[in-house]
Amino acid sequence: MHVDPTTTAPGALPVDETATKGVDAPDLQVFVFALFFIFGGITSLNDVIIPKLKDLFTLSYAQALLVQSAFFAAYFIFSIPAAAIVRKAGYMRAASIGLLTMTAGCLLFVPASQSGTFAVFLLALFVLAAGITTVQVVANPLISLLGPPRTAHSRLTFAQFFNSVGTTVFPIVGSILILGSLATVDVSTLSGAALDAYRTAETQMVVRTYLGLAVALVIVAAVVWTRRNRLGNVVDDTGSVLKAFGLLVRPRFGIGAMCIFLYVGAEVAIGSLIVSYLEQTNVLGFDAVTAGKHVAYYWGGAMVGRFIGAFALRVFSPGKVLAVVSVGAIALLLVSTNTTGAIAGWSLLAIGLMNSIMFPTIFSLASEGLGRRAAEGSGIIAMAIVGGAVIPPLTGLIADHSTLQFAMILPAACYAIIFAYGLYARRPAPELAAS
Repeated sequence: MHVDPTTTAPGALPVDETATKGVDAPDLQVFVFALFFIFGGITSLNDVIIPKLKDLFTLSYAQALLVQSAFFAAYFIFSIPAAAIVRKAGYMRAASIGLLTMTAGCLLFVPASQSGTFAVFLLALFVLAAGITTVQVVANPLISLLGPPRTAHSRLTFAQFFNSVGTTVFPIVGSILILGSLATVDVSTLSGAALDAYRTAETQMVVRTYLGLAVALVIVAAVVWTRRNRLGNVVDDTGSVLKAFGLLVRPRFGIGAMCIFLYVGAEVAIGSLIVSYLEQTNVLGFDAVTAGKHVAYYWGGAMVGRFIGAFALRVFSPGKVLAVVSVGAIALLLVSTNTTGAIAGWSLLAIGLMNSIMFPTIFSLASEGLGRRAAEGSGIIAMAIVGGAVIPPLTGLIADHSTLQFAMILPAACYAIIFAYGLYARRPAPELAAS
């Protein structure tokens, strides 16, 4: 799944002269862009792993979507601790810690495969996401620091492009490596040692894929460590990281944070079910590999939509644009769930285009008027990404008791609330009093 990487955690902002003038470090910019690519890619790879594990462990939709729960719960649990690590160790050392934690998560896929236990795979994903959370807490403010303040927005946009490229490329490669190894054996006919051996054999491509990622992460971590003293002490280590929670009493911000929760949940729920949805005979009847490759269109639509949205947001009110794309997402869901064949499949994939500007627009609307407390608020918004852990399994539960088409009513409800927020926040917010 793709999360727009523009949030920071409380207390992770540069506050000295370096932050005012920026740091001229093109090599570090390349490193951060690479991180954004990795973030997006690893997150969207979950959409490919879900059908693989669902088949191997004969899971219901609700159980299979616990993959997203394990992954996105890390955002809620580790955002504040990660901010504390950055405040204590600085950007580059914290990045190394996060990258090595991601490596540990990748390596945990080895015992997960050997155990043949779904819960161990969830543990591996949780550790992996904990590392991603830490690295994101570093990368988001760091990309703004690495260059003149006047060009910070363009650097963020460029970094987001690399994130979208990752979410587009990884599902294609993952489908070939992981879903391509799906066997035709009926798992329900196996038991005991035979079942364990089958699961171990069938998860070897998953293991190899993540071991490859582990090697790449270790190399990146080593490069980062050699630059651990490059920036010096440019992190604010004063005050409390918990102060930001007081912003939730501000309606515009509090509802905005809730909409981030709902948006991420809806986006991840749809992305997680695309493979199963397109495999249905009344939709496109694809095999797993072909369906998995089509996940790239969902995330690729979000990448294209960024460019279109960037122009639209210059011309129209952000709140109105948010309302329009929310209605568009609901309309596409209605079309998809009430038709068959290519129309049903492609209208679902086209929702990625509508998702493209939702996260940054909700983020900017919620943060508007916060003044110098905007950085604190962005940390809370980062925690709201936990919606990706809650909405998907609930959507799966509905699918288990009805159909995949009917289950889309939950993402539609999420978009409906986001639509209402767009209308509510269409006018500029008053400035928050200094405190």
